[in-house]
Amino acid sequence: MIHFLRYSLVFALLLVCSASNAQVAKWREMHKVAKGETMYGISHEYGITEEQLRAANPEMNQPGYKLKKGDFIFIPYANEAEALAATDKVVVRSGEKSDVKNRAIRMGVMLPLHNVDGDGRRMVEYYRGLLLACDQMRREGVSVDVYAWNVDINADIRMTLLSKGADKCDIIFGPLYTKQVKPLADFASKYGIKVVIPFSIESDAVSNNPNVFQVYQNPAFFNQEVVSQFIKRFESSHPVFVDCNDPTSTKGTFTTQLRKELEVKNIAYSITNINSEWKNFARSFLPDKQNVIVLNSEKSPCLNRAIMRLDSLRAANPQLKLTLFGYTEWLMYAKYNIEKYCMFDTYIPAHFYYNSMSQATNALERSYKQWFRRDMQDYLPRFAITGYDHGLFFLRGLHRDGMKFNGSTPDKTALQTRLHFKRVGKSGGYQNTSFLFIHYNKDHSISTINF
Repeated sequence: MIHFLRYSLVFALLLVCSASNAQVAKWREMHKVAKGETMYGISHEYGITEEQLRAANPEMNQPGYKLKKGDFIFIPYANEAEALAATDKVVVRSGEKSDVKNRAIRMGVMLPLHNVDGDGRRMVEYYRGLLLACDQMRREGVSVDVYAWNVDINADIRMTLLSKGADKCDIIFGPLYTKQVKPLADFASKYGIKVVIPFSIESDAVSNNPNVFQVYQNPAFFNQEVVSQFIKRFESSHPVFVDCNDPTSTKGTFTTQLRKELEVKNIAYSITNINSEWKNFARSFLPDKQNVIVLNSEKSPCLNRAIMRLDSLRAANPQLKLTLFGYTEWLMYAKYNIEKYCMFDTYIPAHFYYNSMSQATNALERSYKQWFRRDMQDYLPRFAITGYDHGLFFLRGLHRDGMKFNGSTPDKTALQTRLHFKRVGKSGGYQNTSFLFIHYNKDHSISTINF
């Protein structure tokens, strides 16, 4: 059974692999450097020596190294006895696989868990979310044994898979890098382990390996699903495509695909330009239908320019029904544009929705801060909440269904990222198909439409 130490991050069996050997490294904590902090002060705070701090963070020994505000550094245990006491909190079980519904679930994590770059820092936060999910499972009476390995971009994951305990896992979260997918997927097939690939990869493993669960949806898949739901929701409306003259936009593929599908369905639409003369611009909108405006750019300046033109159009024609249909990137601008989003009845398709007003979300954020002595990083989506949602979905599923779990029952309790998997072909793995429309309503409420 796994027990958690308050304010501690336990890297259970965290392996730093080389071509010749594997060395176990145990860290007490990760510390975010504040303005004005020194190595002496941080060492004194945690009861360790500067030499121990430098040994845990080799980059500190480089000429000219200086602590910078916002950096994350590893805090080692003060002595071997303390490290062993913490490690003893994580019980790693061996033996044959019995029914996972009636014993501790063995969860593996093979991700870059380090402080070297953004990948590592984001994955550490994702891992912390998984740990919070394990704690919630403990509260529900379910034990989880955690095995975690630092698998960075240069790691040979085949060496990691030779580690003690890897073949005993029921489920492994990872990897992050495409080149590591096939060895892990093959290993999972050999030992009957479920593999959850949580983030972007370029691999066909999900199409031919029944042990693989791919959370990430590639843009082609996502666009097709969004186009399909757009047609269903707005089949009686009048789409208006606005060219924003943005040569760097990535959204031309989506708008082209949507226009082709509208033509197949015999749904008329208009095309205009953000810089069109006023009469020509206004002529693209119909007075007797809901006008759904689709830009061909996700950029903030283009959105702001479009809003200015729509404000003028609305002032001149207050009876016009105007709806904006946007892109996931627009969520980053919501705090600046929420009034306009609501005014223009905006829909934004996305894989997730971070609801900062949710009591459950706020409670998890407080728990995270209590455990790890820092706030979650200001990313969309929040990586810790993503890890928490993923962890609960799969751990609860394994406890409920055993190794027959296939993720086909949609998750209705997720805080940020709902999951719903469908099998790929007859012999493939499982692809997450869940996404949503975030709807900014005219009454200033926000609702989500889940698919």
